[in-house]
Amino acid sequence: MSGESLLIILLVGAIAGWLAGLIVRGYGFGLIPDICVGIIGALIGSWLLPRVGVHLGAGIIDQIIVATIGAVVLLIILGLFHRRRGWWR
Repeated sequence: MSGESLLIILLVGAIAGWLAGLIVRGYGFGLIPDICVGIIGALIGSWLLPRVGVHLGAGIIDQIIVATIGAVVLLIILGLFHRRRGWWR
């Protein structure tokens, strides 16, 4: 993996995590947590969307959209888990 590829992954993860934080809770979580949520969301989105018949292109905007959708799904699932245990505030 080249340095450029790693930079793109981190950039897409940061943007997607920040957008998911805005959508789900109304604010971001900070740079490192946003990147983590975005990267995990990209994995979820790239697995989930083809399963439901959604196919986007291969550009960077499409990657950000897929990662954001996956990150929103991740945050909603984590929110449901935390709400049951009484940790969500």
